[in-house]
Amino acid sequence: MKTVSARTLRALAVPALAAALFATTMSGAFAQDAKPTGVRGTVTSLTGDVLKVHTRDGKDVDVKLAADTPIRGVALANINDIKPDSYVGTAAIPQADGTLKALEVHVFPASMRGAGEGHRAWDLGANSTMTNGTVGSLVGSNGRTITVKYKEGEKKVVIPQDVPIVSLEPGSRAMLVPGTKVVLFAHKDADGSLAANAISAGEHGITPPM
Repeated sequence: MKTVSARTLRALAVPALAAALFATTMSGAFAQDAKPTGVRGTVTSLTGDVLKVHTRDGKDVDVKLAADTPIRGVALANINDIKPDSYVGTAAIPQADGTLKALEVHVFPASMRGAGEGHRAWDLGANSTMTNGTVGSLVGSNGRTITVKYKEGEKKVVIPQDVPIVSLEPGSRAMLVPGTKVVLFAHKDADGSLAANAISAGEHGITPPM
């Protein structure tokens, strides 16, 4: 039997170890990049750092909050609050002519310009997307068709008359009282529990539409 030298064993071990480290690193990266879980429902309690939400589909969900979890208030707005250079987000669905039909529009405050910029899949129905960007122009006499520009491109969005339009503003945990309607996105911690990435909380009984 041919004897393998210690030098040869070391040479074989180095790439094997590198491959193992690469696999471990990539596994961690994929875990961190896992698609967040959307939770939409009504606050039932906030005890310490645990928010309890009764979801729209009848489930009771516990979500952990960190000290710095962003909380945003959601207030009513209207089409006149959408102006050229406004920074907005809109959940929408594609139309046959290549435009998007808005399911909702939310107007960001100046302090949140750039938040979530881009165009991506969303979970507000089949084929829904979310586009965050800067309003480039208002098209038509009623201003209900807008262009939304982001770094990689732009989308033309039609806003039907019955689509909810809201504004976002800085919020706090004081808003998370029983009965408040919330939309939040969360990731799973190592123990399988949900931890909030950000929370949008409706003011004065508003249901966040996004």
